[in-house]
Amino acid sequence: MGRLLPRLEPAPDGAAALPLLIFAVTGMGGIGKTALAVEAAHQACARGWFPGGTLFVDLRGYDDAPVTADQAVLALLDALGVRGPDLPQTTARQYDTYRTLLAERQDRTLLILDNTSDPSQFLPLLPGTDHHRVLITSRDRPDSLPVRLIDLETLAPDDSAALVTRALHEADERDDRPSREQDALRELASLCGHLPLALQIAAAMLRRRRHRDIASLVTEIKEAADPTAVLDNGSRGTDLYGRSLVLRPVLKTSYRRLPPDQARLLRLLALAPGTETGAEAVAALADLDMETALGLLEDLAATHLVTPVQGVEISASGVRWRLHDLVRAFGVGVVERDAALMAEGKAARERVLEFYYRWADAADDRLRWLPGMPEPERFADRAQALEWLDGERAGLVAAVQWAGEERYADTAVRLAECLTEYLSWRRSFDDWITVGRAAREAAHRAGDRHGEAAAWGNLGNALQEAGQTEEAIDAHTRARDLFRAAEDRHSEAAAWNNLGLALRGAGQVGEAIDAHTCARDLFRAAEDRHREGTAWNNLGNALQEAGQTEEAIDAHTRARDLFRAAEDRHREGSAWTNLGLALWQAGRVEEAVEAYAKDLEICREFEDWYRAGQTLHNLALAHQSAHHPIDARACYLQSADAFTRANAPTEATQARIWAEEQE
Repeated sequence: MGRLLPRLEPAPDGAAALPLLIFAVTGMGGIGKTALAVEAAHQACARGWFPGGTLFVDLRGYDDAPVTADQAVLALLDALGVRGPDLPQTTARQYDTYRTLLAERQDRTLLILDNTSDPSQFLPLLPGTDHHRVLITSRDRPDSLPVRLIDLETLAPDDSAALVTRALHEADERDDRPSREQDALRELASLCGHLPLALQIAAAMLRRRRHRDIASLVTEIKEAADPTAVLDNGSRGTDLYGRSLVLRPVLKTSYRRLPPDQARLLRLLALAPGTETGAEAVAALADLDMETALGLLEDLAATHLVTPVQGVEISASGVRWRLHDLVRAFGVGVVERDAALMAEGKAARERVLEFYYRWADAADDRLRWLPGMPEPERFADRAQALEWLDGERAGLVAAVQWAGEERYADTAVRLAECLTEYLSWRRSFDDWITVGRAAREAAHRAGDRHGEAAAWGNLGNALQEAGQTEEAIDAHTRARDLFRAAEDRHSEAAAWNNLGLALRGAGQVGEAIDAHTCARDLFRAAEDRHREGTAWNNLGNALQEAGQTEEAIDAHTRARDLFRAAEDRHREGSAWTNLGLALWQAGRVEEAVEAYAKDLEICREFEDWYRAGQTLHNLALAHQSAHHPIDARACYLQSADAFTRANAPTEATQARIWAEEQE
């Protein structure tokens, strides 16, 4: 299954004596610890590392009545041949006999102490010699002990599919469902969270329902609120070690052992938006200070119910925390079955939503900040704001979708508004559309016509960027009409501007010119010179497409000057590159190259690599028209690099093709 086995080999002959070597295979319940330990033991013995064989004891650490060390030593003595009248009568003598036998045992032996939940179960059983080796399995990391840890993670997708395939072929080598339904098999593995126990259960279910396809089981699990309910009802069998093939009891025993504060945090994490959550958001969710939240998260990580995901920065703030999908489903189920826990969960969601809104609003203020505006809190520059938004994006997008519940709708809609600039900047169009639709539907249900108009506008921009032009035209038309009905002329101007962009994208250039002209006039009437600059810039692009080049040059020059007066460097750069296009269209190539260079400088300043790629492409065209193929090729290659940095592989590939054509 693609897992590396623990290295249990003995020290070379003549090497200095080592301290007692203890290995611990740890991981969440159902991860395959016992299977890995047993397989490692088989391979180690086959290689001659342990001529004394293996001693195995299942300590049942997570059962209602775990096996104690005193009980386990009796089983070990029996395996060593001490039984009946030879068995010492007192516990102390039994331990003495056990340790003496191991000390006198010349053949190196591997002792497997399986399924331990507490050091008190295995510490008394450790040999008093470094001659032998000990392998422990546990859901809990024994961090307080000098133990060599081997933490298991879930399987890779290919290994998950291979496990199910092998299980089906072992029962019937003619079973061709895995080869016929590869997509369904991969989806099934994903629904099982790539957890070996869940995959074993799914395979057992497929063997039983051998006349049904894999897709039918996938559908059944997807339709269930809790995947464990389907999986636990599908198989009544046991594994090779006699343990029931059930998931929920495994999760329940791990949860039941948690102290109250850890159990509470686990439940609340199951309700968090997104698959991974930062420590700050966790603290807000649980209404705890950061230090307390981190301590509890680390405790939960030691039980393998929560997984730390290390970011690039090696620090507490750089770590995010993930719940396995099946643990999340279990936690949600615990909450939903208790009214008091439901109330606690709703309050927690309100807290984390307010947390996200506060800092997303501050980050958005920083992204939109211009000289003369108040300084946003927390984020000193754009880079800090973008870094925070990048880290929290999945949670932010998921939190907006809580807008479907009335309790969270208002904050979620406001949060959606804060994300539009960021999602546009990162060109995350799918997330932008998701956020826009959730906000629009929530505002409509609440009867908030102004909020609905704003949401239609944001959704229209996302649809336009995603190439869904007709849908964008409809969205912006709805936004314009709602703003007009509310007599909000300023917002109506913005809607006209956005509508003009969509119309131009649909090839309706005349209508686009009219729309941008309306926007320009309304912004001018409102004395909003900054937005007037945006309208001029877009109007210039439409005029270019209409062949009105001189009028376009005038429009872009006006836009550049207005943006410069507002000290909006980024939009000034946009006006420069559009001016360059108009100048090139007019045959004024040298002036066009100068304009592109101005924008390129600004793009690099803002690390706007997508627009840098576009500007370098335009610069290459200018060099081509001036019959400078070497310069054109260099610009195309630089354009490809910029598009690559902007995560735009299609554009990067095309730029490289154009570069090759210059040779």
